[in-house]
Amino acid sequence: MEIEEREDGVVLGVLVQPCSSITEIVGPAEGGALKIRVTAPPREGKANQELIKFLSKLFGVAKSRIAILSGESSRRKRIFISGISSAEAKEILGDYS
Repeated sequence: MEIEEREDGVVLGVLVQPCSSITEIVGPAEGGALKIRVTAPPREGKANQELIKFLSKLFGVAKSRIAILSGESSRRKRIFISGISSAEAKEILGDYS
């Protein structure tokens, strides 16, 4: 899976599937990204907001510590999470990493 360690956090490659019946991690997607389903539609940034909220709870960090670096209007995104290491991210993601 795409986990890039930076000095102040990690960058994850994510593939988002909006309009799902449940918000959940599906597993690895083609190209090494982490596939995540969200219930929100891809309109007015709602899917992005739900993705950030989900990742905030998953990694136990404030929403303000998560940012979309690229792919704001795309299904494929690069997400920055500050304050964690790649080892911590892999531990949290478990079988998905």
